[in-house]
Amino acid sequence: MLSDRELARYNRQMMISGWGNDGQEKLKKAKVVVAGAGGLGSAILFYLAAAGVGHIRVVDSDKVETTNLNRQVLYTDQDIGRRKALTAAERLEFLNYDIRVESIVDVIGEDNGSDLVSDWAIVDAMDNLATRFLLNRVA
Repeated sequence: MLSDRELARYNRQMMISGWGNDGQEKLKKAKVVVAGAGGLGSAILFYLAAAGVGHIRVVDSDKVETTNLNRQVLYTDQDIGRRKALTAAERLEFLNYDIRVESIVDVIGEDNGSDLVSDWAIVDAMDNLATRFLLNRVA
């Protein structure tokens, strides 16, 4: 059941025809893994958290670099050298206290791909084809 705070927060999207409380409850129960927290992933993560997706898993092995800051909206100068997955999780939980964010600092590969994404909706925000094909296969 949505709290009064959640009802107020998500009011605008709940007014969409056919969405309402039921749609928001489904979103609250959703589990989404975002593979990659770079340019595409950071924007996707921001909006998933803002919309109220209840459980988000961020998988990325990279660190924030100065060259990321012009397009990776979750990060600031103070994040340079920090792990993207960890930093993204902190920002998202700060953005929306009602969600749960799990960070995984790892490379998605044959040995762990299936474990990282099983039973989750998958958002592919990767920047390499090999991992994209792997995610498609394990989905």
